[in-house]
Amino acid sequence: MDTRVASKKLGLKERYAAMTRGLGWETSYQPMDKVFPYDKYEGIKIHDWDKWQDPFRLTMDAYWKYQGEKEKKLYAVIEAFAQNNGQLGVADARYVNALKLFIQGVTPLEYYAHRGFAHVGRQFTGEGARVAAQMQSIDELRHYQTETHAISHYNKYFNGMHHSNHWFDRVWYLSVPKSFFEDACTGGPFEFLTAVSFSFEYVLTNLLFVPFMSGAAHNGDMSTVTFGFSAQSDESRHMTLGIECIKFLLEQDPDNVPIVQRWIDKWFWRGYRLLTLVAMMQDYMLPKRVMSWKEAWEMYAEENGGALFKDLARYGIREPAGWKQACEGKDHISHQAWNTFYNYSAAAPFHTWIPSDEEMAWLSEKYPETFDKYYRPRFEYFREQQQAGNRYYNKTLPMLCTTCQIPMLFTEEGDPSKICYRDSDYKAYKYHFCSDHCKSIFDHEPEKYVQSWLPVHQIYQGHCFPEGTDPTAEGFDPLMAVLKYYEMEVGRDNFDFEGSEDQKNFAAWKGEPLVQGEQK
Repeated sequence: MDTRVASKKLGLKERYAAMTRGLGWETSYQPMDKVFPYDKYEGIKIHDWDKWQDPFRLTMDAYWKYQGEKEKKLYAVIEAFAQNNGQLGVADARYVNALKLFIQGVTPLEYYAHRGFAHVGRQFTGEGARVAAQMQSIDELRHYQTETHAISHYNKYFNGMHHSNHWFDRVWYLSVPKSFFEDACTGGPFEFLTAVSFSFEYVLTNLLFVPFMSGAAHNGDMSTVTFGFSAQSDESRHMTLGIECIKFLLEQDPDNVPIVQRWIDKWFWRGYRLLTLVAMMQDYMLPKRVMSWKEAWEMYAEENGGALFKDLARYGIREPAGWKQACEGKDHISHQAWNTFYNYSAAAPFHTWIPSDEEMAWLSEKYPETFDKYYRPRFEYFREQQQAGNRYYNKTLPMLCTTCQIPMLFTEEGDPSKICYRDSDYKAYKYHFCSDHCKSIFDHEPEKYVQSWLPVHQIYQGHCFPEGTDPTAEGFDPLMAVLKYYEMEVGRDNFDFEGSEDQKNFAAWKGEPLVQGEQK
């Protein structure tokens, strides 16, 4: 009888090396540069891929076990929430409009991130970076699924969620998040990692997941809180990948520094502009508030980000261009965005409203230098007009920034009474921008942005009407034609919260009287 030989059990470090670096090989009948053509064309120089480190050292078998345990807990909460009619426990039906904006504008980005990381994971010569990107790709797909499952419960009872993927490809304001990820996905693999893993995940993602999820808990939405916290544990790994990516690039070759700095400048600003939607959600769409957008920015961007860029200074990296303007903008962007959506809520599949006196008092407290001076007067005027039966919906289409695709609603640095406007001429055409930084991004690579699918331009060119529409027909209403193209249910998905089906249903379910002209 043969003597049994005990196999040596690999330690964590050796096991990780075998399950990652041990999976790579050198090609034989085709050159490596032909098999991996994208990891050099951006100008990035990598001398030693073995220097790539993953502090978590997570292997695929451990990953599935770890994520499986989280799935059990998450879906137990989602199921319990649904069975107990958890939608009746939210603080106010207005809160659900924040979830509408989330499922419309944030959840599809998780799927874009899944596709983007799957693509770049194929492009790297280094095995460690390939494995890290591919595992994050799986994470992002999971986030898309869990967010969809959690919020789909609300779709049974509230309007404005039934065509979120369809709207993502068509509705005007959703071109802002869509263009961000399409810009990133059409860059090279190292630019994608800088855009998503570093600038968005490491520098900016906490502004979305931490304060908003705290707000969801404060408003009684435990389903959303649970998927948020389930995703946040993944985000910690994503943030680690982001900082590892940047430091790896900077340590590999000094010629990488100016390339990375330009990407940081670009993607910090693009991410900051994208977060305008989150700022509005934080200040205006949570009936019970935890912190203001300004407080969140100071905590998660100025303190954490400021310390980060001081640390990166040893590599020759400075804080991003636009950092100063973003820190000034914390006092303004949420109010300017809500004002815009209030005027255009006829064309948006969620409801808007004028803040109550109590809510305006909170905004005054949080924004003592700006709210009462610049924004309270216009909201009070809108309320007076609405109560007098003169509720106004803007039917004209705004000029859009060619880069970030947000309407030209932002103001000049140091002068909140003046709209910021910049332009560039390129090949006999004029392009418009909301800031010096969006203009700079365009000027550096104009051939990319002249291809932008700008919703306003497309509508005016007649590309956003249902097939067979005749714009010359008598009584033709272009706005109604566009809403039909969007597949919005007019009168249910859009317009004011006050008097909406959502408001009436929620009051009936709760057995509460419906009081017009007043929010709880």
